[in-house]
Amino acid sequence: MDFQEKNVLITGGSRGIGRATAQAFAERGARVAINFQSDHQAATATIESLAGDGHFAVRADLSRPEAVEQMINATVEEFGRLDILVNNAGIYQQHRLPDVTYEEWQKAWQDTLNINLVGAANTTYWAARHMISTGGGRIVNVSSRGAFRGEPDHPAYAASKAALNAMGQSLAQSLAPYHIFVGTVAPGFVETDMAKDRLEGPLGESIRQQSPIGRVAQPWEVALGILFLASEGTEFMTGTILDINGASYLRS
Repeated sequence: MDFQEKNVLITGGSRGIGRATAQAFAERGARVAINFQSDHQAATATIESLAGDGHFAVRADLSRPEAVEQMINATVEEFGRLDILVNNAGIYQQHRLPDVTYEEWQKAWQDTLNINLVGAANTTYWAARHMISTGGGRIVNVSSRGAFRGEPDHPAYAASKAALNAMGQSLAQSLAPYHIFVGTVAPGFVETDMAKDRLEGPLGESIRQQSPIGRVAQPWEVALGILFLASEGTEFMTGTILDINGASYLRS
């Protein structure tokens, strides 16, 4: 996993899995751009934590198609080329069907799909178009165990991640002739801000015990899976979905 001379863009890169992934790429020689939507302070802190030079943060609301195009253009202008895209940005909104109004239900679905799926699709479009012109690249999507196991309190999240899996597999077939290889990681619960309330709440211990290891993943463990799929030599794994859930959910 040597990423010397590689340029990486990570969406949702200021915290959690995105931040750990940025740090892991930088430690292995990559130049890293992280996307953030609003938390400039967290983005700056992440950039300052990275080993090496040439890293930067780019603000973009991924629910806005024109902002996505501008983000990719800014990244390419800064780096000269883009070698690796990590679609990590996502939101996780509770909307239990028996408890929400119809308006709340619609908003949760629209907001979640706009970021988790359509934002990733649009980012992939512009990144892949650039990669086609430069001879290839890698795209890694961050999905979820929930795509397979279900999310009864967060159904739009599970649906968006299942669709992200399908998108990744479709594009693995579509883009392989252009030497663009697509992989997906599907974590279970991870020790991040997104999961903090649930992990510190009354269900926290039962969540940890879902894995026979007796804990949830650390962000760096998911980052290792992302780096693996972005590495040279894993081309024939294009289209794969790598489970990182501590055997809390097994499928075959």
